[in-house]
Amino acid sequence: MIAQILGEGTPLIAIHGFGVDHRIMLPLDDDLANRGWQRIYLDLPWAEGAADTGERTPRELADAVLAEVRGTIGEAPFAVIGNSFGAMVARHLAHALPAQCLGLATLGGMFEPDRSRRICPDRQAVVLDDEVLVRAGEARADFEEMAVVQSEAALDAFLTSALPGLRGADQRVMGRIAAKYTHAYSPEAGAAEPFDAPSLHVFGRQDHVVGFEDGLALRDHYTRGAFVVLDAAGHNVHLEQPAVVGALLRDWLDRTAVAR
Repeated sequence: MIAQILGEGTPLIAIHGFGVDHRIMLPLDDDLANRGWQRIYLDLPWAEGAADTGERTPRELADAVLAEVRGTIGEAPFAVIGNSFGAMVARHLAHALPAQCLGLATLGGMFEPDRSRRICPDRQAVVLDDEVLVRAGEARADFEEMAVVQSEAALDAFLTSALPGLRGADQRVMGRIAAKYTHAYSPEAGAAEPFDAPSLHVFGRQDHVVGFEDGLALRDHYTRGAFVVLDAAGHNVHLEQPAVVGALLRDWLDRTAVAR
């Protein structure tokens, strides 16, 4: 599952979302680098070139990632960051290994697996630019579906970081796991204690895919958690608001470094 390892130091596991690959996490690296962390970027089984390890449910996949992490870092302390579906997996790691996990971050995190029960705003773009949509070319439909900010910078980030994973994803693997998507679970529900290491949970105010209310509802579980809802941001919150998300990540890493 390991797609790329950058830097040296304490392991920081980065887990992408459903239907994309590790490249959607790479824009974060400038803010994660040079702080004593070795960034370990994972590719989940639908990613282009990744091995299909046969998991049939999101919970099985989360357990497979847990086994991969244990096999890679042993009993070493680590931190973890997850985006969208990857946020569920990241929370699973944090709760399964609370003595090792120094910090947890989620971006546009999926907290409610059942789509019919999610509290989501209506789809809305707050920055409109027809010229940007024209420039998107063949990627216009994919970009427009997700974009809250139709800017040149947001388009460039989407084309570089999100679209390659979308285009290369193994639809067979995705379909198998999607069929059991509601079999995902809430790591918090099975946790004996709240998570008390530094955490960060960033949401887009206009995220029509997973929303933000379901994540905020669990704020008491994260006793050192910062919960931030950013306006003018959708599900790809870190691609649309990179400067603010970067500042929040650096603050989280500073708080986590104390635990480290």
